[in-house]
Amino acid sequence: MEPAADQGATVVITHRVRADKHAEYEAWLQEIAPLCKAAPGHLDWHIVRPIAGLTETYTVIIRFDTAANLRQWMESPARAQLINKVLPLFVKGDDFFVSSGLDFWFTPAGAQAKVPVRWKQYLVTWSAIYPLVMGVPLLIAPLMQALGLPEQRWLSTLAVTATVVFLMVYVVMPRYTKLIKRWLFS
Repeated sequence: MEPAADQGATVVITHRVRADKHAEYEAWLQEIAPLCKAAPGHLDWHIVRPIAGLTETYTVIIRFDTAANLRQWMESPARAQLINKVLPLFVKGDDFFVSSGLDFWFTPAGAQAKVPVRWKQYLVTWSAIYPLVMGVPLLIAPLMQALGLPEQRWLSTLAVTATVVFLMVYVVMPRYTKLIKRWLFS
């Protein structure tokens, strides 16, 4: 599924490089990085290098201001030429995943699956947020009273929304999507 054009977009690229080819790959990165960074809409470029003796995988994370600009870079002749040049260094091909918005909630760690259809994202998000929105205020209000904080709507709303988002991102969605992944990705 393609991100909306105005949301911005991120691509996560993984390259599993042959053990004896890391120096050549690093030289190749020096060649492709300036071209990517000069592409229209480029925002950010990060490289997560492998840990010696543990992994051979490089992860390159690139952010663009729009999905269209990201697509333009990913499909550019310059990138295609450089990917063809580096392919012999790889154990496996040029793997990448494009995401934006809340799509990260719907991709379990290590999943090869792409983002599920939007209506399933809607149902899953709604079914996770509803009980939190109903229950968290019942916990936050007494806690704020016990702490002697003033009863102000903006302050309680701030505390409730911060708690709901924290729970969604770190507790609920990683477990929930793992639990229902068969249905979610079917």
